[in-house]
Amino acid sequence: MLIIIYLGEIFTMEPLITTRPPGPRARAVLERDRRVVSQSMAREYPLVIDRAEGTNLWDVDGNRYLDFTAGIAVMNVGWNHPAVVEAVREQAGRLSHGAFLDFCSEVPVRFAEELVKMLPAGLDQVYFSNSGAESVEAALKLARRHTKRKYFISFYGGFHGRTYGALSLTATKVIQRKHFGPFLPVVHAPYPDPYRPFGLESVSCAVDVIRYLREEVFRTEVSPEEVAAIVVEPVQGEGGYVVPPVGFLQALRELCDEYGILLVADEVQAGCYRTGRFLASEHEGVVPDIVCLAKALGGGMPLGATLASEEVMDWPPGSHASTFGGNNVACAAGLAVLEIMQAPGFGAHVREAGAVLLDGLLRLQGRHEIIGDVRGVGLMAGIELVEDRVSRVPARATRNRALVRAFERGLTLLPAGESVIRFSPPLVMDEEEIRAGLMVLDEAMEGL
Repeated sequence: MLIIIYLGEIFTMEPLITTRPPGPRARAVLERDRRVVSQSMAREYPLVIDRAEGTNLWDVDGNRYLDFTAGIAVMNVGWNHPAVVEAVREQAGRLSHGAFLDFCSEVPVRFAEELVKMLPAGLDQVYFSNSGAESVEAALKLARRHTKRKYFISFYGGFHGRTYGALSLTATKVIQRKHFGPFLPVVHAPYPDPYRPFGLESVSCAVDVIRYLREEVFRTEVSPEEVAAIVVEPVQGEGGYVVPPVGFLQALRELCDEYGILLVADEVQAGCYRTGRFLASEHEGVVPDIVCLAKALGGGMPLGATLASEEVMDWPPGSHASTFGGNNVACAAGLAVLEIMQAPGFGAHVREAGAVLLDGLLRLQGRHEIIGDVRGVGLMAGIELVEDRVSRVPARATRNRALVRAFERGLTLLPAGESVIRFSPPLVMDEEEIRAGLMVLDEAMEGL
């Protein structure tokens, strides 16, 4: 049995379940949670985390889990990375809240300087916030102010956040929007999904979407001269880890350029090397006008960033701000994250590990008829479960059972879309850990 050492602690590669979850301590915490915490969050299974290191989680009953979620693609450099922990500890003892809204401090400036080095030329201005939704809200306000236009276009299946502007863009699940309208003026279009193409063939679905925007949206719903921005996830996250066909982002870029529309890339989940490059849009060589980042950027600390060129980010003092945006502790953690990601071979490791993951998922597809599709880029991958491969009817209930059975065996996974299991492990995960996790999932899927 393989033995690994992480931060001085020795444990076997496989998960270790000593008390069937949820154990007594977990059940007690969950009961207290129900009494005092809003239950508006959707929890897939009753995991109560006590601590974490690297690629492992421990619950309050002492069970150890191999983590394939990274806290919804947040802990890209691993849980409690020692460099991030030390940066937080040191900065908290020196200056936590710098009141960056009214005063300046150096740490956020240094973080912004390092961040723009990671991005394509021209994206050299940073607005700081605290989350992905806030990053998107800033992008919407900036796009409206810069273009003096009021409409937006986003895509079905897209998830951009739950605050009002971000929720106006979001079109993933009706429960997220029910009874919350009216929303901002947003027109939704199909997202090019090769497995469930809009149009007749998967090979042409990207072309079909661009044609739909030109011939339907711009002809019947909104004039392109009134559209401030098209907001797109380069790889859809919550909507099902959908990877669009090559050429879609480039065609979208050209469409935006033709009509003076800003292209906003929501890289909150796909960014920070999740796909093997710092931005997922880099795979096509596309430079957005505005980029939204968060999640993995702070290494577990609340940190969001909206980036644009100096020409686009032309709003004056007082037009937009955040009390906690540019928080010193969060930016210190972000600096540590960027330093880890700048290490030689970091992106290459993600791409190589992603190839191992996809190969393993394809092998699972060969063993389990219920897996209709396997897709992904880097360590952002998904399998779509279906009732059968001919009808492609989503097998949502079966997917949910698979998640619970994997959890009971010590593997943490998350859903996406109607019936997708998403794979977003910490980017530091090695090939043996990937194979160990897939063995657990293989067992969990037997007999479904």
